[in-house]
Amino acid sequence: KKELEWMRRIPQARGTKSKSRIDAFYDLEERSRGNGPKDQVKLDVKVSRQGNQILEIHDVSKSFEGQQILDNFSYTFKKGDKIGLTGKNGTGKTTLLNIITGESKPDAGNVKKGDTTVFGYYHQSGLSFIESERVIDVVKNIAEYITLADGSVITASQLLTLFLFPPKKQHGFVSLLSGGEKKRLHLMKVLIKNPNFLILDEPTNDLDIDTLNVLEDFLENYPGVLILVSHDRYLVDKLTDQLFILEGNGSVRIFNGNYSSYREEAELIRQAEKEALKKPAPTATPKVVPKYKLSYKEKLELESLTREIDVLEEEVKTLTIQMHTTTDTEELTKIAATVEQKNADIEQKSVRWIELSELNEL
Repeated sequence: KKELEWMRRIPQARGTKSKSRIDAFYDLEERSRGNGPKDQVKLDVKVSRQGNQILEIHDVSKSFEGQQILDNFSYTFKKGDKIGLTGKNGTGKTTLLNIITGESKPDAGNVKKGDTTVFGYYHQSGLSFIESERVIDVVKNIAEYITLADGSVITASQLLTLFLFPPKKQHGFVSLLSGGEKKRLHLMKVLIKNPNFLILDEPTNDLDIDTLNVLEDFLENYPGVLILVSHDRYLVDKLTDQLFILEGNGSVRIFNGNYSSYREEAELIRQAEKEALKKPAPTATPKVVPKYKLSYKEKLELESLTREIDVLEEEVKTLTIQMHTTTDTEELTKIAATVEQKNADIEQKSVRWIELSELNEL
């Protein structure tokens, strides 16, 4: 039922689903008809008691290879926090997780871990086994006896059996395990330490369908703090109710809600921005410019120019008449030069008159 729900969740994006999980779905479907083994992993390991102070991050900054990963990031973890960590590749998800667990130190700020906080960190680089070691010794090196959630105690061999490692596999070398089996063994190593602060970095990659199903059941009821990094959006949606979104340049956005809620909000914002671009920009209200008042001197100048231009125009008319009546060439030349000069004066005074008149109309 769980896998059927996952397959139906977003059929239009089925091409992006984990191929191994899709293959496992059809394998499970076949087995559900009565064919195949009935064994199933049962994850019910005990979780360590958690105090009131879990983990506090204060004004943490961190750069890596010249890139700002965190810039004054602060957060106080609370009991029951279920956080999905997301962001583009290279934005620093692993760096943030390493700072949380203490594997990496911040450039500035500090991280305070509670006395009762026990980390369980599942990540791909944790698959560094000693290939010549026997599988059962990997578990015994951590604990020969494991306490389950109900208080019962089982041996390392019994726990391996619960994780689908039969006796022959248990006494075989790690080098003989498949990639998926090594990841299952790594998950075991993380969980048998009874962590109350669990960090899972891409936990579903290559895990078999039984482990996937029971891991989901375990995490749904997990009482501790969970940070989940996964490209399996179905899993992130189901198991988290808060997101840390690494946006680049040191910015971490905290979103209250699961991944689907975040995508819906982002789509609404995108649509609103798209609609805003379609609307014409509002017409700017013309600014009211205070009316300009001519100074007393400018008023006198305007009145004087009016009279001077009128006089010059009358003089030009009189001179023009004289030009038509005189027969003396020398006199005609003088009159023509005078008319030309007076017209130039009229033009010059008219330019200034227009300037002052326009100012007086404002």
